Amino acid sequence: MRIKRTTPTSGITRRTRLIAVSTGLVAAAAIAIPNASANEAATFSTPQLKSASDSVLKADIPGTAWAVDAKTNRVVVTADSTVSKAEIAKIKEQAGVNADAITIKRAPGKFQKYIGGGDAIYASSWRCSLGFNVRDSSGNYYFLTAGHCTDGAGTWWSNSGHTTTLGTTAGSSFPTNDYGIVRYTNSSVSKAGTAGNTDITSAGTPSVGTTVTRDGSTTGIHSGRVTALNATVNYGGGDVVYGMIQTTVCAEPGDSGGSLYGTNGVAYGLTSGGSGNCTSGGTTFFQPVVEALNAYGVSVF
Repeated sequence: MRIKRTTPTSGITRRTRLIAVSTGLVAAAAIAIPNASANEAATFSTPQLKSASDSVLKADIPGTAWAVDAKTNRVVVTADSTVSKAEIAKIKEQAGVNADAITIKRAPGKFQKYIGGGDAIYASSWRCSLGFNVRDSSGNYYFLTAGHCTDGAGTWWSNSGHTTTLGTTAGSSFPTNDYGIVRYTNSSVSKAGTAGNTDITSAGTPSVGTTVTRDGSTTGIHSGRVTALNATVNYGGGDVVYGMIQTTVCAEPGDSGGSLYGTNGVAYGLTSGGSGNCTSGGTTFFQPVVEALNAYGVSVF
């Protein structure tokens, strides 16, 4: 499911960073469902794996996410608690002769978009988190956040009372992607090139297994590891996003748009959504930040 935008609560004071998170993040540990018919020794070609991935998309089951695992040579489909056995059977049926190329894993909780980097930012009726402060070649300042946060939003404020303006949405891409950009119109606002307590000096793409840190306005700073790249997530209602970074980092509503980065100061992504919470753990997906930087012609600093 999509992550609901968090409605501003009076008295909340947060830093100026975009991060949205949704309720019910799924626990990081996925439970594999035995597939008795699968030939574990089988090797599938790149076209077969692509066909299997396309089949999952065509099945159109909300609460699923999938990516190719190069180590196992399978398309790993993670299904949240809302996905029924019949819907899993539909995925396998849609794959046809390539059904054995699909491995199903379960994740507790429900996938949803997270609305809320770190500091809180407020639209007219919801809260997200700021991902990264950025600037263009002319020296103009902006910040990046999730596209499902900027979708339908005009002006952004730093507080729930809407007394301190930050700027206006200058670009938004959701679904398919999940990134948006806001141009600062308030010159008196401090624009730090940091995420959490880390100075961000560059942007890049993590590898599977990389330890990463997320910062959001609801739950603060949490760490985990990357479990898949180029994952596709179906939040339901036609909201499908592609090319996501899948991780074991927890998140909650209001963390959407927040920053994902490494301790080495490399920016990795913007919080999109997931399942679970920061008490029991979760599975969270991130929009790669490099794609957003290239789309808007801006850079971290």
